[in-house]
Amino acid sequence: MACSRRIFFRLIGAASLAGGTLAWRTAGAADSNATTSYEVTHSDADWHKLLTDAQYTVLREAGTERPFSSPLNNEHRVGTFACAGCKLPLFSSNTKFDSGTGWPSFWQPLDHAVITHTDKSFGMTRNEVLCRRCGSHLGHVFDDGPKPTGLRYCMNGLALSFTPSAA
Repeated sequence: MACSRRIFFRLIGAASLAGGTLAWRTAGAADSNATTSYEVTHSDADWHKLLTDAQYTVLREAGTERPFSSPLNNEHRVGTFACAGCKLPLFSSNTKFDSGTGWPSFWQPLDHAVITHTDKSFGMTRNEVLCRRCGSHLGHVFDDGPKPTGLRYCMNGLALSFTPSAA
């Protein structure tokens, strides 16, 4: 019985810590986009209707999916990756590469598709990537990618949809 109580309290403590971290990250994301207006906007309730719970967590609360969990990580057909929130085309399959990180990665977005924002969550500074049209969180961009840009746009698969090119 004592062992079960100990495990129970450890789980409660871990859940509290995780919830606090998510709330802290979400508040930071909401604050960063508060002054930016986007072409596509929806109420919170409408975003919930348009997206799955997992997509909502990533796109609207700046969450991150588990690595190697997205089928798009292994998508190798020719086509276009678009925002799962507003369908804006974001990346060509021609710029996709296997970064080994477990998330779909690209070395360059399409012109005028994304914007970046400084993200100082979790005690580090990163460049967050957002959809230019709806402000949805897509992932982060790092400077350890392949030529020709040297960039790695590390995207959440849940933030993207894929449309293969017509043959």
